Amino acid sequence: MNIAIAGVGLVGRVLALNLLQKGHTLTLFDEDTAYGDASAGFTAAGMLALFAELETAESSIFARGKHSIYLWPFLLEQVGIRDAFQLEGSIITAHPQDLSELDHFIETLQSKVPEASTIKTLNKEEIMALEPDLEQHNKAFYIPCEGQVDAQRFMKATSDFLFHHPSITWHQETKIDKVKDLVKNYDWVFDARGLGAGKDFENLRGVRGEVFWLEAPEVKITRPTRMLHPRYKIYIVPRPNNMYIIGATEIESEDKSPMSVRSSLELLSAVYSMHSGFAEARIIKCATNCRPTLKDNLPQIIHEEKLTRINGLYRHGYLLAPAVVEEALEVLS
Repeated sequence: MNIAIAGVGLVGRVLALNLLQKGHTLTLFDEDTAYGDASAGFTAAGMLALFAELETAESSIFARGKHSIYLWPFLLEQVGIRDAFQLEGSIITAHPQDLSELDHFIETLQSKVPEASTIKTLNKEEIMALEPDLEQHNKAFYIPCEGQVDAQRFMKATSDFLFHHPSITWHQETKIDKVKDLVKNYDWVFDARGLGAGKDFENLRGVRGEVFWLEAPEVKITRPTRMLHPRYKIYIVPRPNNMYIIGATEIESEDKSPMSVRSSLELLSAVYSMHSGFAEARIIKCATNCRPTLKDNLPQIIHEEKLTRINGLYRHGYLLAPAVVEEALEVLS
């Protein structure tokens, strides 16, 4: 089939990889350049937080996330970066004054799915055995079957792979206002424009996220690590060469302007309190973006005549994209 994809962010790229495997010819349309560095998929930390998202999510997020984790290695292998996938579990901890918050958080997870019984309580010695650089913490929880996809490597690798693929025509910096106008020229059209599809989705909104990239040679954390706080849940996601992505903020806004002083102080103070080695870290960059979100914070797939719309992956993009795309592609079966 001759298929068009409008929007080449995370969902559009996962769509393209799946459709190429099935032998289709593709035309891609995107407002961004080929490297997608303006998309939410490029800004993301790429966490596969299967259990940790359950506190505020539906059980369907868990089921889809579990399937996505199974699918990710095949997608990454397709573009030659199988090592961009890590599944060595994650750590959740808190300062002593916030340990009641931590216990409540874990109890909530364990009440939602039976698999959460695998979450393990760690004492100080067990923490040091897994992550020696978290030695100042006396209690934590280890969550197996969680990890990360290196989001930036995925975006770059898929850019190179898709741009040079003989079965793809890619129209960059091309805004598509009416996806239905494409239907007459293609056998099928997929709308993966995220917030760009605001006119076609009721209650679609943006949720702003903010991250720091820190170079911290004095820190040796190897797994995605979260620290609970009454106001936020900071996450630290390791990358090669002593790099760490730091984030926490979730703001109901479609503003993509630079980070505020308040957000900067809160994030940097929190990460320093978690590990003193971050005091001498270098701020490589800070980034902001907005994630497409629907009223119920769940993804939505809408099938119309020769057209499928996918949207609303919220902050669960890397956790959900492969499974949601697989569901959407059932329409072509």
